[in-house]
Amino acid sequence: MMTAYWGNRRWQHVALDLLRRSMVLLVLIALAYYFDAKTGRFLQERNLRNVAQQNVHILIVTVGMTLVMLSGGIDLSVGSIAALAGAVSAGLIVNEGLGFWPSVVVTLGVGFGLGLVNGGLVVWGRLPPFVATLSMMGVARGLTLLYTENKPISIAKVKAYTFWRRGSFDLPLLGQTPAPVVVALVVVVLVMVLMRYTRYGLHVYAVGGGEETARLAGVPVDRVKLLTYALSGMLAALAGILLTARVYSAQPRNGVGLELEAIAAAVLGGVSLFGGVGSVLGAMIGGLLIGVLANGMNLMRVESYQQEMIKGVVLAAAVMVDMYTKRFERRD
Repeated sequence: MMTAYWGNRRWQHVALDLLRRSMVLLVLIALAYYFDAKTGRFLQERNLRNVAQQNVHILIVTVGMTLVMLSGGIDLSVGSIAALAGAVSAGLIVNEGLGFWPSVVVTLGVGFGLGLVNGGLVVWGRLPPFVATLSMMGVARGLTLLYTENKPISIAKVKAYTFWRRGSFDLPLLGQTPAPVVVALVVVVLVMVLMRYTRYGLHVYAVGGGEETARLAGVPVDRVKLLTYALSGMLAALAGILLTARVYSAQPRNGVGLELEAIAAAVLGGVSLFGGVGSVLGAMIGGLLIGVLANGMNLMRVESYQQEMIKGVVLAAAVMVDMYTKRFERRD
């Protein structure tokens, strides 16, 4: 009887894992067809391109958030870092006369450095990730307002910048693909390779699965955390550059709420709030789900306050599923 019991438990775990991996994709497909049936426009090529372009910054930030969550942390500063990065990159070009690519390098360095500060507060300051990154959220937003003097910095006349809103690349199989979408695809692929085929990726999962156990196994826990938060900050800066290009200006209030959308996307994609479980690909699908939901509701002319309510319900449901599956897996 015991053999049959454990055999049944094993198959239950397998079925639960398959359900968790496939559910978000099935929901994404179902939503796409639902919105198309209701509006007749959702699955049109032009609208699908809009969905992809409008959510590039969310997908990139979600990738960084996924790394942090897999390590057992959280990063609430990504929206503010994105806003500061957009302001810095635009300001360096418009006000300081720096070239586009040098400004990108400097801006990514700023994001990496701010993420490193987050990691330092967690590792050496012994602050909870929530407190450390919440503090950085306020600091980065304040620096953005100070740098811009609470005024937008227009980049509409900087062709090298606006290319990342209007430009495209001719890719094999995909055809003409918007430039920001190409950037997001490159980021996703690189981080997937990093997590799957490098020691760093293995260490991130180990730290998220159990910090003390990982430390006893020889994993450089502090170094992994520092690099993880730094990468999250750098990806937030990249998202800020693309967001600035999309709206043709660095707005002081850019990125407000971006951290919540990234957390929601990651959780919907199967990344556990408890660390150690999830994947970049799943998080990307979760990000697409957030984008599809927002676009579909816009096409159906759902009021903005109702959209926020619906997103809140979806996030709460995803967290409940995550907590239930964790409890199920820990049962004897």
